[in-house]
Amino acid sequence: MDAPQPFIHLSNVAKTYRAQGRAVTAVSDVTFDVAEGEFVCLVGPSGCGKSTLLKMLAGLLNRDGGTMRVGGPGFDPGRDIGIAFQQPLLLKWRRVIDNVLLPAEILGLPRRATRDRARELLELVGLSGQEDRFPHELSGGMQQRVAIARSLIHDPKLVLMDEPFGALDALTRERMNLELRRIWTASGKTIVLVTHGVQEAVFLGERVVVLTAGPARMADEFTVTLPEPRALDVRATSVFGDYARRIYGRLGMA
Repeated sequence: MDAPQPFIHLSNVAKTYRAQGRAVTAVSDVTFDVAEGEFVCLVGPSGCGKSTLLKMLAGLLNRDGGTMRVGGPGFDPGRDIGIAFQQPLLLKWRRVIDNVLLPAEILGLPRRATRDRARELLELVGLSGQEDRFPHELSGGMQQRVAIARSLIHDPKLVLMDEPFGALDALTRERMNLELRRIWTASGKTIVLVTHGVQEAVFLGERVVVLTAGPARMADEFTVTLPEPRALDVRATSVFGDYARRIYGRLGMA
């Protein structure tokens, strides 16, 4: 029996920008696969091209070289991808539930069904009862949870996250790491998350893809096997420390 096709396939992918009349390579020779339902973290130094790579996966940028395939037959990037950014980017004049519903409105999905789903998602991210509040009435972590619910409202097959917790304080970030693992376990979505935090990548990911300083080049990838459900104290274990040391080593930081 043939092996199943990966949900995401990248082979020697490259991206070059034109800046002030010269070519600037942002991504060079990146190759990896992602299975359906897998949680993969891309880790590398700031400015190494991780966000550019994520935008190519989202279909927001075209590649200049290599091969990229996202999804399978019938996959529609406009319908089947959800995106969460570093900043929540909530509309301040819309209540929480209406912010969550925004992608559904843009896609023209049935209003009653999606409003019920929005309430389910707010419960999933721990915000049940907050539906009618405005963004300024929420903490930073709560706003980011609204953004995560919004990225799931149209039931995408793939969720792309670009350092979604980068603007949060350390304690809130840790709580959000736990929350995201719980959401992934409950939803079964394929998630690709960009971070420059090695420990965050090891804690969150089933696999960690390591990229070098820009232009992004594939350095290594690690399959992460840790006890489930993952708790924050797993970071004190020797197994977790070994993963982190090996990744730091591939980044030239050991």
